[in-house]
Amino acid sequence: MKSPSPPRLLLGILFMLMAGSLFPVMGGFAKLLGQEYSSLQISWARAFGHIVFLSALFLPRYGLAIVRTKRLGLQLFRSCMLFTSNACYFFGIGFIPLGKAAAISLAAPLAVALLAWPMLGERTTPARVVALVCGFIGVLIVIRPGTALFHWASLFIVASGTAYGIYQILTRRIAGIDPPETSALLSAVVGAFGMLLVLPFVWQTPDSWVDLGLFLGVGVIGALGHYCVAHAFGYAPANVLSPFQYFQLLGSVFIGWLMFSEFPDATTWLGAGVIVGSGIFIGWSSRRAVKTVAGP
Repeated sequence: MKSPSPPRLLLGILFMLMAGSLFPVMGGFAKLLGQEYSSLQISWARAFGHIVFLSALFLPRYGLAIVRTKRLGLQLFRSCMLFTSNACYFFGIGFIPLGKAAAISLAAPLAVALLAWPMLGERTTPARVVALVCGFIGVLIVIRPGTALFHWASLFIVASGTAYGIYQILTRRIAGIDPPETSALLSAVVGAFGMLLVLPFVWQTPDSWVDLGLFLGVGVIGALGHYCVAHAFGYAPANVLSPFQYFQLLGSVFIGWLMFSEFPDATTWLGAGVIVGSGIFIGWSSRRAVKTVAGP
């Protein structure tokens, strides 16, 4: 198979960096809204905006065929995991800094590597097991359980990263069964429509046009971010893009400093470095294993 050309690789990296810039802004908007509104209402706005944006993008081209799936149950479970991830994250950042939350969320690729064997049958190696252990030690360094600096909301960010890891694994399982456009659209269906059963109990009408704009921004920016990720993987392979996914940490630190005067301490940076290093090693070793099996 012919390798992507340098311009296409650069375009893929550019899209990944754009996503890494958009998601922290979405998080900043959600944190602002979380000071007055339920995280469930914010999560609904995130999912509903996703549905509206992608429907406007895909329906004129594909029609109603875009919602047809061969694995409805799997798609709904996948959508449930994405909603769980968003809801836990939006709740958690109401109590802890964005940079710290982003550092903990970096454990999602570690969760993928851990769960890939029981869920996908992908074999692991001793080196990757060591990297996984180091990565989770990095998470413990960031959240610091048992110390005065530990905050229980950190556990919601851990749950968010775990749910997102399961979402990624289910996305890999559904790949090749349903078109990517269908999977992208259906990924938010549980949050957008399932939450309508709960929304009346948590709904609070936006107090101002600014709040309404923030709600719209959470949905549209989140959808744009996922759209950029999808384009990135269309231009460049995962092993090339993997290190650039961690750009989101820097974006979250910047937004946290700009909007909330938050800045991670040295221990958080240390833990984040351990997590990033472990994730990059797992991605590199996985790619190397694939190349070894495929041959030169």
